[in-house]
Amino acid sequence: MADDGDTTGEDAGRLVGAGRVLAILAELARHPDGVTLEEMARAAASPKPTVHRALASLARFGFATRNGRGHYVLGDEFLRLAFAHHEARPDHVRVGPVLHSLAERYGETAHYAILDGATVVYRSKADPPLGAVKLTSTVGGRNPAHCTAVGKMLLSHALPDDAAVAAWAGGRTLERRTGNTVTTARALAAELRATRERGYAIDDQENEPGIVCVAVPAFLTSPTVPSGAVSVSAPAYRTPLSRLVEQVPAIRAMVAEHETPR
Repeated sequence: MADDGDTTGEDAGRLVGAGRVLAILAELARHPDGVTLEEMARAAASPKPTVHRALASLARFGFATRNGRGHYVLGDEFLRLAFAHHEARPDHVRVGPVLHSLAERYGETAHYAILDGATVVYRSKADPPLGAVKLTSTVGGRNPAHCTAVGKMLLSHALPDDAAVAAWAGGRTLERRTGNTVTTARALAAELRATRERGYAIDDQENEPGIVCVAVPAFLTSPTVPSGAVSVSAPAYRTPLSRLVEQVPAIRAMVAEHETPR
């Protein structure tokens, strides 16, 4: 049976190619307000009958459904599985309390992120108390690793020396997000060297204008390899980077309370 093409005959009623079904599932996730069959077909560059079969396969398992307007949306069973899996992850279970403690203590947003290739993925987030300015980051969202504090913290562990940094950056375009963004392998190597030496990473308005951040490694599932990084991010006008840096020892101590014993 084909892995990613259409099926015919008896198989068509039971299964559409796995790759196509997953592509349709991913596209559904981009439309929280719902999407029509015609819009989905255009987005997937596939015939409507093919897309309809994929949606039918997803609906059969509760991964897709139609809302009151007849638009397709992610199904409740998919959301249940996703949330249940996320909540049960060992790192998420351990990091949740520390993120909330950090957000409450400093009145700023705390994140936990992991490295995925050239990007970081935010696994958890805790917002500051009600009334404070909140950041627009989302759980599951991504940002480039080279211009975020969590990304540079994790890259400093994954790339142990300048040669490794050069090899990693050599085939990539380091996107310039702001005027402060590091965009060359040499500059990134120097930044990661400094990160290793001091044991924490900074983002001085490198990913988003007006936002500063510090990050420390989090050893939540291994005593020697960081599972991710914990950060505190803030609008620079309210909490300058220098003030966040002053709090790094306290932030590191709070994270250490939840880490795997060494």
